[in-house]
Amino acid sequence: MKVNAKRNSVFSKPFPLKRRLFLRCLFAVTLTFASCSDIQGGGAPARPLFESLRPRAEPFREEFALNTVCTVMLFDQARPEVYNAIFNRIREIESRMSAFLPDSDISRVNAAAGKAPVEVHDDVFKVIQRALEIAKLSGGAFDPSVGPLVSLWGITGDTPRVPSREEIDAVLPLVNWRDIELDPARRTVFLRQSGMALDLGAIAKGYAADEAVAIVRQARLRRALIDLGGNVITFGRKRDRTPWRVGLQTPHGSRGEFMGVISGWDMTVVTSGIYERFFEYDGVRHHHLFSPFNGLPARTGLLSATIITEVSMDADALSTAIFVLGYERGRALVDSLEGVEAIFIFEDRSVRKTAGANFALTDSSFRLLTD
Repeated sequence: MKVNAKRNSVFSKPFPLKRRLFLRCLFAVTLTFASCSDIQGGGAPARPLFESLRPRAEPFREEFALNTVCTVMLFDQARPEVYNAIFNRIREIESRMSAFLPDSDISRVNAAAGKAPVEVHDDVFKVIQRALEIAKLSGGAFDPSVGPLVSLWGITGDTPRVPSREEIDAVLPLVNWRDIELDPARRTVFLRQSGMALDLGAIAKGYAADEAVAIVRQARLRRALIDLGGNVITFGRKRDRTPWRVGLQTPHGSRGEFMGVISGWDMTVVTSGIYERFFEYDGVRHHHLFSPFNGLPARTGLLSATIITEVSMDADALSTAIFVLGYERGRALVDSLEGVEAIFIFEDRSVRKTAGANFALTDSSFRLLTD
């Protein structure tokens, strides 16, 4: 069995130290190339391109958090206290939302499933509330109660496996966002069925990225670039006034290999793809983007789906939703939302994008199709 863990989730078990150092080295190589050159998520699906900037004159800080390499660039206005505030906030969010930390709010909610409501921090309540809104919007394609499936397949752990159909059918009734009960007055979360489990891995990193930008705004900085393991946010204007450029990862390519470039200002770019986290068994690839409808890795003819918008929390969840929905229904969902654009990469290496996506193909082995 071959295992690949390209995109790291806030809900993944921590990698061994050697693995962490390897990831740090990989990102350093990517950054060096980009300077001479990500969404959730080694394969980072989207990475900023820095070829028009001068790295030595633009301070940045890189730390390991959310179980991935996080990079924040504050450029000419960089101040240590702002970097400290950003990374402290990121770790605070992780401590509250990780399902692998026994004292986190999410772990307490999961432990009380079917028994009693649990009071949670405002951060957690806010993220779950938005997760349920996107679950409803997507008809359940995005479902924050996917925890039992994640545990059953074990893709986020060290021993992934292919469960039997009987095992999948046994846990599927526990994956139901409608059975998550919120009480805004008491700020409590209740999972109505025993055995239910929340997994916010497809939305929490986006929330952390949004909070990082909020600190940048509060500090009245003019520009920033934030990359939380593939959840990329560009803020403000570059000094040369040209658009920010974010590289879209080549599916199955090496880290830092881009097949196209997304340009714009004040945007977040998040990608969900089958090459981010997967394992192979008997020649079949099983990835981490599960369909809540049948309990299997979603097979929709897509290699990846990318969302471009302003709110990273929304982009994080929507990229998962449209991948699970597939092109036709995913495109319809995106078209119904204001200020949201998307890029779809198909298994045949064709590419489609929404009308407002400022995307340029740079790899001739792919084909950009028009409607």
